[in-house]
Amino acid sequence: MFTRLRRIHPALILAALDLFGLAVASYLSIVELGGGVPVCGPIKGCETVANSQYSRVGGVPVAVFGVGLSLILLVAALGWWKTGDRRLLATHYGFSLVGVTFEAYFTYLQVFVIDAICVWCASYGISLVLRFLIALVVWMRRDRMTTQAAGW
Repeated sequence: MFTRLRRIHPALILAALDLFGLAVASYLSIVELGGGVPVCGPIKGCETVANSQYSRVGGVPVAVFGVGLSLILLVAALGWWKTGDRRLLATHYGFSLVGVTFEAYFTYLQVFVIDAICVWCASYGISLVLRFLIALVVWMRRDRMTTQAAGW
């Protein structure tokens, strides 16, 4: 299985995670912009987080920023895959670093201030951390990888 994964261009793995993040952030944005709260099932933390003062920045739901970030990351990943331009990998890495930094702060707020965890927010955060780590590993190995061996 791992040999099969190694043949997949890392940009496609990033793009898949970006699509997942885009789907989660879009769901949260649509619900919050519509005046509702996300459904969390039996956990009930999403309602608490969505109704907190920290769920919006300047009146805009935090999830809307997640949509924008995921779109930027998706375009960078697909562009890198299509063109091989490593500046797009650097763009993905840099923007995901910014996202992970905000996600760390937002997770801190959920755990220590709001006292509730939103599973949607946590799943987006996990996907963002994965995106960041993949981009970081590929970026750090870029000079050791040959174009032919990496499949790009």
